[in-house]
Amino acid sequence: MDQAAVLARYDRQMRQDARPDTPGVRIERTGAVVRRIADARGWNGVVWSRLDAAGADRAIEEQIARFRGLGRDFEWKLYGHDGPADLGDRLTAAGFRAGEPETLMIGEIAELTLEERLPEGVRLVRAADAAGVDLVVDVHERVFGTDGTALRAHLLARLAADPGTVLAVVALAGEEPVASARLELVPGADFAGLWGGGTVEEWRGRGLYRALVAHRTRVAAARGCRHVQVDASAMSRPVLERLGLCALTTTTPYLYER
Repeated sequence: MDQAAVLARYDRQMRQDARPDTPGVRIERTGAVVRRIADARGWNGVVWSRLDAAGADRAIEEQIARFRGLGRDFEWKLYGHDGPADLGDRLTAAGFRAGEPETLMIGEIAELTLEERLPEGVRLVRAADAAGVDLVVDVHERVFGTDGTALRAHLLARLAADPGTVLAVVALAGEEPVASARLELVPGADFAGLWGGGTVEEWRGRGLYRALVAHRTRVAAARGCRHVQVDASAMSRPVLERLGLCALTTTTPYLYER
């Protein structure tokens, strides 16, 4: 895989040419910045920028003014290769708070090792309705310790408006949800996003995360995608590397709260 070429294509398709992914969301392009505007419950933020040292501070001020005018907190999703090199420091100086960095990992589907072996008594179920989404959100809240209200609204909206662009799946041990994840697709893009993969603590180390990656990747391949991408935590990165995904850059959320 030509990593530089893949990263450039990812930037263009998934960031610079970002498109609305749920009803009510809009994408705004102004100058060298692309931002996503949602309601107060959704994700609002900067998804792409191409700035230089001379114009960076002004662009930051413009984004703050825009989102404050909308009454929104927002995130500037900063990638490790975005310029200028001190953009993170400039964001911090402007009042942003840096979150935990993750690693952008991308794999060419044809080259990945896919293992969908499940522990005895565990099955994967696709969440196609509100009850299924509730199971996914239940796992998400238990694993990540965050409120799943926004995730529930996002999944239900995607399933209602365009079910072909999202797959939510939960692993059930008997009737207990023990792991979940989702796949998000952008029509016409080469990249499928693997999001929210998590396993409750007592079920970790049994291959559920790998099985969820394999299941979603096969669906992505069937939908015509060439690559899968993950914003990987330090815990999931080693597993993904063994499956064949490559670390291409980092991504750090910079949060601005009014």
